[in-house]
Amino acid sequence: MRCLGGVPYCSLIATLLCFSGIALFCGCGHQALTETERLIETYFARNLQEYITLAYVIQYFQYVIYGLASFFFLYCIALLAEGFYTTNVAKQTFGEFRSTMCGRCLSSSFIVMTYVLAVLWLLVFAFSALPVYFFYNMEATCRVVDILTETPASINQLCVDARQYGLLPWNAIPGKACGMTLSNICRTREYQTTYNLYIAAFAGAGVTLLALLTYTVSSTYNFAVLRYLGRKGIGGRC
Repeated sequence: MRCLGGVPYCSLIATLLCFSGIALFCGCGHQALTETERLIETYFARNLQEYITLAYVIQYFQYVIYGLASFFFLYCIALLAEGFYTTNVAKQTFGEFRSTMCGRCLSSSFIVMTYVLAVLWLLVFAFSALPVYFFYNMEATCRVVDILTETPASINQLCVDARQYGLLPWNAIPGKACGMTLSNICRTREYQTTYNLYIAAFAGAGVTLLALLTYTVSSTYNFAVLRYLGRKGIGGRC
């Protein structure tokens, strides 16, 4: 019970959330980008040169995903260790509390870094909503096409143009899918898989943002405890 009393549960929960969110975001996002390239290649472009830029961008983002996974794994471990160090219960359990200048500087540094990461990750969270928005619009158009199957003239006017979203250059052929062609694309396994993967990646980004906010709150609380108990004890320097 004494050992369990020293566990920083907020930091532990945030670590589990962060691991889960990053695993979802990085794993599903990496595979979703691969499936997106396959969809563009199969249904929206006929020439490699028309989507070669998109292929390079997708490859670049996949490398970024590798780096994000590694960075957050190490950073979450560091935050969890810092949570163990600064937990007031652990200090009372394992010995007399002594607040050092290094300890306070370390805690404040983690607070600032986590806050900055939370702000930056908010942008990542918003950015990850863009492909979900694109596929949602595509799904909605497909539903309209299925409703209007008895009027072919109206169906052919319903299109999804990948060029409008910047995925392809304006000279790409065909660059868009209309009518029953679009409806058939929405029924393919590749489309459904890619859509679900982007939704999972978006959810993972949200879970990671929640974890970073939890880290910020718990680190701020721990820092406040350090300063409060540091005034009562003998502060030291390292």
